[in-house]
Amino acid sequence: MDYINTNLEFYDNKIVVEDTGSVWNTVEVMMDWEYPMMSSSAAYVTEGGGDILEIGFGMGISAGYMHSHSIDSHTIVENHPQIIPKAVEWASNKSNVTIVSQSWMEWMDEVTTVENENLPTFDGIFYDTYGDWDMVYFSSSLSELVKSGTKVTWWNSQTTETNYYNIPNVTYQAFNVNPPENTYFNSTTYYLPKKEF
Repeated sequence: MDYINTNLEFYDNKIVVEDTGSVWNTVEVMMDWEYPMMSSSAAYVTEGGGDILEIGFGMGISAGYMHSHSIDSHTIVENHPQIIPKAVEWASNKSNVTIVSQSWMEWMDEVTTVENENLPTFDGIFYDTYGDWDMVYFSSSLSELVKSGTKVTWWNSQTTETNYYNIPNVTYQAFNVNPPENTYFNSTTYYLPKKEF
């Protein structure tokens, strides 16, 4: 499935791709049962305040939580054409928010090659995307975005204390969860990854 070209359906409690043509007729992109994990992710990456990078806006749950903490700036990178306007609207009255309307890899390439500048570094990074084929580059790209003390976390679909990205020296905070039936996470324990550089 080419996520960027899919038509999303928005409900009060979830974002879905309907009529996928796969075994699952409907695939959830994000659901509101994730609130506890989004809150904890936001709290972790904003512990030191400063400049925050959020890759993936989704339903805006984590973005809202990040603004309940004291931060200097909040850069949100979102590339789905139906979610970008929702992120822009959400940010419209927040002077410290920048919306980047492209994929995070395109943004990194544009800043370094087209604009011939160094990438900004951040005090906190939260990575939560859907259908992102560039996710295999997440761990190797971190060195360009972090500084000493940067806190990084991401949506962790693993059901143990492991991470898909093979990022070393990660600690985990376990949550008991009870997700409704869905196509992306059906464990009763969620392991929130925490990495400090």
